[in-house]
Amino acid sequence: MKVKYIDKRHWRRIVDREYTEVKVNNNKFKGIIGLVTMKKVREPLEVSVVGQNIIVADDNYQWLQILPEKKRYSITVMLDDKGNPLEYYFDINIKNVTQKGNARTIDLCLDVLVLPNGEYELVDEDDLIRALNQGQITNKQYHEAYIIAHQLMIKIDTDFTTMQDKMMYCYHKIKQKAKNQKQSSVHKNKAKSKKRKDFTHKDTQYKKSGNDNNHHCDTSQNKNKVNNNIDSKNTYTSR
Repeated sequence: MKVKYIDKRHWRRIVDREYTEVKVNNNKFKGIIGLVTMKKVREPLEVSVVGQNIIVADDNYQWLQILPEKKRYSITVMLDDKGNPLEYYFDINIKNVTQKGNARTIDLCLDVLVLPNGEYELVDEDDLIRALNQGQITNKQYHEAYIIAHQLMIKIDTDFTTMQDKMMYCYHKIKQKAKNQKQSSVHKNKAKSKKRKDFTHKDTQYKKSGNDNNHHCDTSQNKNKVNNNIDSKNTYTSR
């Protein structure tokens, strides 16, 4: 089965990206949250969701990756360059691996796609059947995929607003982490710059001090030369 890393390390569409990750364990959420910021993509990605064509990947778009612990699904919230949700993508999985720095899912083919207004559709059933026929999954896993998908669709029907609130909580949580990381990076760079300046200043003082010492040596040597000349003249006169 397909293994999907939430940092999109293998996705060649992305030319330049930023990635932030945080592990959360509180009464609101338990699991891994990742945020992929697509600084530059090779070309935009347009998909069809419930009959609507939507661009879900482009320069400065973000994908919020949510991996709940001990669940058989994961969520990708696709956001535009203003941070507005475009689509909620629910992957049905064999397993979520919530290992920080290496978080990934073992995909079970079946997916539920949801628009911000709550409209949804079940997709990739052909992939699920193909995986069963090729022996990649068992009959049990095949039926489990449908059970998990239908449980999600019932929840979307009955309480999608609460689901959205939890997903946006994850978004704000990871945005705060990204902000803290940037501030920390700025402070470190300032400290390094100050250290370099201090070193340069000390080096300049050392060189200046060295030049002054050389000057004193030259002056002393000149004085010695003058004295030698005087002695020489006195010797000549006495002869």
